[in-house]
Amino acid sequence: MFLAPSLIGFAMFYLIPFAMGIYESFTDNAIGGTFVGLDNYKELLASGSFRKAASNMFLFTGISVPLLIALSLFLAILLNRPLFLRNWLRTAFILPLVVPVASIVMIWQIFFDWNGTLNAWLHHYGMARVDWLQSDGSMGVLVVMYIWKNIGYNMILFLAGLQTIPQDYYETARIEGAGRVRQLFHVTLVYLTPTMFFVLLISIINSFKVFRETYLLAGDYPYDRIYMMQHFMNNMFFSLDIQKLTAAATLMVGCIVIVVTGLLRVERRFREFME
Repeated sequence: MFLAPSLIGFAMFYLIPFAMGIYESFTDNAIGGTFVGLDNYKELLASGSFRKAASNMFLFTGISVPLLIALSLFLAILLNRPLFLRNWLRTAFILPLVVPVASIVMIWQIFFDWNGTLNAWLHHYGMARVDWLQSDGSMGVLVVMYIWKNIGYNMILFLAGLQTIPQDYYETARIEGAGRVRQLFHVTLVYLTPTMFFVLLISIINSFKVFRETYLLAGDYPYDRIYMMQHFMNNMFFSLDIQKLTAAATLMVGCIVIVVTGLLRVERRFREFME
């Protein structure tokens, strides 16, 4: 009974609309449409814009998530030790989480614009200017911005996981002659694996939600390299092509469900192995 209000709201604004969207993806019209089976999905997969958006999204996830995991884990291990100004550094890495996205994008635009700070430095040292947002380097700009925005959150999660590892394990490893590298791989990473799976899962999901940054950075139709899945669905919404929109959303959710299910199974098997 206590959960009923939240459950009703969640069903009204999430579950029911999503179920309606799945149904619309199998019809030929939003109002009074007839069932057409997988025709919308076949047309979607044949669309060059959809394939470009999907490939860019997977490329972005494949590049940004491993880099984010590695850097946030490195910072967590570093800040888990006695360090000068450690508390100030922790706060500094968390600050990007509370800064509005529009302000973040404005800063990155100033830095990477044709007449921005980075090109001014390049020009000062005799190198050619680069239109970062209208070249293949735009993917790198987006990856750096994503890492800068999310590294603090992942670092805090890793710090919480590191502080749950008993110090007795490290003392035992040192007594047995294990160096820092062996302690890292045989103690830290082993007992940090559950946290690692959770952080990996959150990072993948967040990488699929990078639309706001890209939209504010480059608009409706950005350079091809950063034309993401959300751009495709947003443009389908403005053109009222509900069938392609719902089909693309269903495929995107299906990919996320497959990834999440696979990670949870791997994490469950690892936990059973450790037990």
